[in-house]
Amino acid sequence: MRQFTLILLALYCMGRGNAQTANPEQYKYTFTVAQDGSGDYTRIQDAINAMRGYPLAPITLYIKNGIYKEKIELPANNTDVTFIGQDVDRTIITFDDYAGKGTIRTFTSYTAKISGNRFVAENITFENSAGPVGQALALYVDADKTLFRNCRFLGNQDTIFNGGETARQYFVNCYIEGTTDFIFGPATAVYNNCIIKAKANSYITAASTSRGKKYGLVFIKCRIITGPEVSRLFLGRPWRAYAKTVYLSCEMPAAIAPEGWNNWNNPENEKTACYGEYKSYGAGANPVNRASWAKKITVAEAGQYTPDVIFASCNPDLAGERTWYKNSPAVFKWPGGR
Repeated sequence: MRQFTLILLALYCMGRGNAQTANPEQYKYTFTVAQDGSGDYTRIQDAINAMRGYPLAPITLYIKNGIYKEKIELPANNTDVTFIGQDVDRTIITFDDYAGKGTIRTFTSYTAKISGNRFVAENITFENSAGPVGQALALYVDADKTLFRNCRFLGNQDTIFNGGETARQYFVNCYIEGTTDFIFGPATAVYNNCIIKAKANSYITAASTSRGKKYGLVFIKCRIITGPEVSRLFLGRPWRAYAKTVYLSCEMPAAIAPEGWNNWNNPENEKTACYGEYKSYGAGANPVNRASWAKKITVAEAGQYTPDVIFASCNPDLAGERTWYKNSPAVFKWPGGR
């Protein structure tokens, strides 16, 4: 009797497995969201909820222009998802939570939380509209191999949380603005050719890089800008002792504090944090007066701060492992040409 039961269980499991993986064409892989009712859904979260977890093929979500006031979350089981907005200035996801609003805390104040690996976003604005009220995330991303291209991130304190201690994240041709620690977290995150606007006398970054990691926050060929009210701005301060942040070939405004870096009122951080610059230029480039504990990056070391090197993996044979951040820009294609 026991043997018969085991046979039935095995057959059930085989059937269940086939049901999960067979006939991939039965699942939907393209979704559309439009507030005017011309898409599959009018809300982004409704489209996310309709997606198959661990899909059998990549999923694309096209988002028509509009201001989508909603708090969205892409869970970890929603992998291989791409969001494509129609126009970066007019496809806006916005919400107004902030730490201290009811039971909201820093890490639940996000407008968008992205946890599904291999996520891509293009032509979208992520905004936290709470104003200067404390911690208020526009983006919480703890997924691995995430790519944000031609996106805007609008907020004040804590605009982008680069979460995930082992996550790799790539921001290219993006615009980010904020006030205090507005790019922060433990991930390995590369910002390439981005515009970064500081709106207050404060700190751009607050890395919390894990001990032993080679790379933390890396800025390549970025342009740092400020509003007229900013006169003393720091490149970063260590949220955790082993914070790592470097700027390479970045334009520095006059408002950058001569010392560049802050130890967060703890001299012990100077022994463990790794902060540095290479070929900074502009009115705020001041290598002579930078903090004595900041790293002076050599030409040879600068060659190790490229996306190819930074994102190199111990699993080079995985599909797309060496190319995920090189994907060509997608084109907004609304079904039916609408």
